[in-house]
Amino acid sequence: MTKPKVEVGKWEDRQSRSASGAGPKTAFSKLDALAWLLDNSVQIPGTRWRVGLDAFIGMIPVLGDVIGAALSTYIMIMAAKMGVPRVTLLRMGFNVTLEAVVGVVPFVGDLFDMAWKANRRNVDLLRAHLENPSQARKGDWFFATIFILFSMAVLGLLGWGAYSIGGHLRASFAG
Repeated sequence: MTKPKVEVGKWEDRQSRSASGAGPKTAFSKLDALAWLLDNSVQIPGTRWRVGLDAFIGMIPVLGDVIGAALSTYIMIMAAKMGVPRVTLLRMGFNVTLEAVVGVVPFVGDLFDMAWKANRRNVDLLRAHLENPSQARKGDWFFATIFILFSMAVLGLLGWGAYSIGGHLRASFAG
C-alpha cells in the first residue's frame, strides 16, 4: 500500500499545487460564471433587463435571502483566497449585506435584488483588483472612508434621538 504524497509550501503557491492545475484565471472565470448565473442569466421577455437565479431564490421568504447571501459570501471567500485586500472585502461585504437586508422586505426587496446585482458588483471589484491592484485599492479606501463617516453620522443621530426621546419621557413621567 502506498502512502499519499504530502506537499508543503506557501499559501500563495496553493493554486499551482492543486490537482486540477486551476490558476487564478480559471478561478476568476468560475466566479464570473457564478455571478452571471445568479444575477444575469435570465432575460425578461420583451425587455433588455436580465435577472438571475438569485432573484428567484430570493422570492422564498427568509430562506431565499439566506441562501442568496450564502452564495454571495462564497464569492467573497474565494476573492479573499485570491488575495483581495480587506478594504475591498469590506466593500464586497457591504454589497452582500445591503442586498440581504433589503431583500427581507417583501416585493420591494425582490425588486431591489434584481437591480442591485451584488454578485456582479463583487466580481467586478475582484476583476479591478486583479487587473490593477493599486488603483482598485484607492477606490476601495475612498468607499471605506465614506462608509465609516456615514455610519458614524447615523449612529450619532440615533444616539441623539434616543437621548431626546428619553428626556421627553422623563419629563412626562416627572410632571
